[in-house]
Amino acid sequence: MWAYAVRRAAIGVVLLVAVALVTFVLFFATAANPARLACGKNCSQQQIKVTEKALGYDQPLYVQFGTFMKGLVVGREFPADKEVRERNPELVTDCGPPCLGYSVNVGTTVNSLIVQAAPTTISLAVVALVMWLIGGVLFGILAAVYKGSFIDRGVVGLTLIAYAFPTFFIAVFFLKYVVIKWEILPYPGYVTIADGGVFTWFENLLLPSFTLALVFMAGYVRMTRAFVLESLGEDYIRTAKSKGLRTRPVLFKHALRAALTPLVTMAGLDFATLLGGAIITESVFAYPGLGLLTVQSSSSFDLPTIVGVVLVAAFFVIVLNILVDISYAFIDPRVRLG
Repeated sequence: MWAYAVRRAAIGVVLLVAVALVTFVLFFATAANPARLACGKNCSQQQIKVTEKALGYDQPLYVQFGTFMKGLVVGREFPADKEVRERNPELVTDCGPPCLGYSVNVGTTVNSLIVQAAPTTISLAVVALVMWLIGGVLFGILAAVYKGSFIDRGVVGLTLIAYAFPTFFIAVFFLKYVVIKWEILPYPGYVTIADGGVFTWFENLLLPSFTLALVFMAGYVRMTRAFVLESLGEDYIRTAKSKGLRTRPVLFKHALRAALTPLVTMAGLDFATLLGGAIITESVFAYPGLGLLTVQSSSSFDLPTIVGVVLVAAFFVIVLNILVDISYAFIDPRVRLG
């Protein structure tokens, strides 16, 4: 088990370095000058040169990438000469490891921006994950148990309808009718548990999280139904029934456990995607998370912030993928990790 985990972690580090290289090259090897984008529209040529020197953009690309990777391990400093200090004193900043860069547009490190935005996205993703797993698994089991009945057709039909609508449509619909017209819920705005308490925190997360969960839940209902029906047709399930075991233990202890392996894979990858930033949902509800940070950084051509968010998203995907692989042995005893 531990040997497998170490091997997967080593592969994950290699993948993360590859993602960093590809992302860095795609964004910084373009025809556009990163220093000009960071300096703004009204910068003089002299100011652009100063910015290039201060942020290291005057160095060859391989030197810039080496400095960037070194900053991920040991941290980095952003020195500036006298002219830059007079224009922006905060430019001289210590960035501890893992240093993801410096955003001239905002005047702070990329780490600070991500640390501010990450709690919002994590809260949104966790609540949405719980919603779609509980709803998807329960309705999927219900459809499988009553296969071919009105309940089965109704559940599958509703999931198809939910799956057909894009996320932005569902978000705008909920915002217009549930919040503005019917006033069932207050206008959602992110509130921390420390500021508003657990109830206020959850109340403000309810609508955006359900918007995300509804789309994912539709897919999980169909997948759970298919996997449970497949498991119920296995020989060991029929043997358990023939020995007189009740339907509930057979369903939840045997059939559902075998169906959990592919569901855990889906949940881990989907959750990692959400942690990378629920761009549409956060934009519609104006939630200050990684998704909204990505949109704002893209509109202002803040390349260091975009690269940082991409790496954070890749990190979540790789780590959760490893955890999902390791969890197989605990979910299904037939799986052995070598």
